[in-house]
Amino acid sequence: MKVRIEIDDSVTEDEVVIRCRSFDSNAARIQQAVTELTKQSDLSFFKDNTEYYMPIERILFFETSPAGIDAHTADDIFTIKKKLYELEEELPRYFMRVSKSAILNLNAVYSVEKNITASSLVRFMGTPKVVYVSRIYYKAMKQRLDERRKL
Repeated sequence: MKVRIEIDDSVTEDEVVIRCRSFDSNAARIQQAVTELTKQSDLSFFKDNTEYYMPIERILFFETSPAGIDAHTADDIFTIKKKLYELEEELPRYFMRVSKSAILNLNAVYSVEKNITASSLVRFMGTPKVVYVSRIYYKAMKQRLDERRKL
């Protein structure tokens, strides 16, 4: 595979072109990776009377709470002014819904403790925070985690 970058001062918007004989799994993974890297997030995070702007990669998971939607980092909790279903559409592909009330950052997963009869438990490195994955979402999450390892 060749990788080539062409500089053209006349272009008004950057463009990535994948030229291949057929659209196979390699081309799909490259397309997915480029799409994730170029997706911009305009989320604002709130705590008390302060608005924070931070990279979305710092978020371990989002979950519903009585106050709205909480965004959990390794050492803090922020509130956001969006609905869970809106987040699900806007977030990069490495975030996914894992229960009725939570969206998980797949890149932050450290371990998954599978429970056949109930929700499985996801842990994160360097923090005691956990999130539960419902049985309905477990298989899809496991597939996505396996896909990420292949990238």
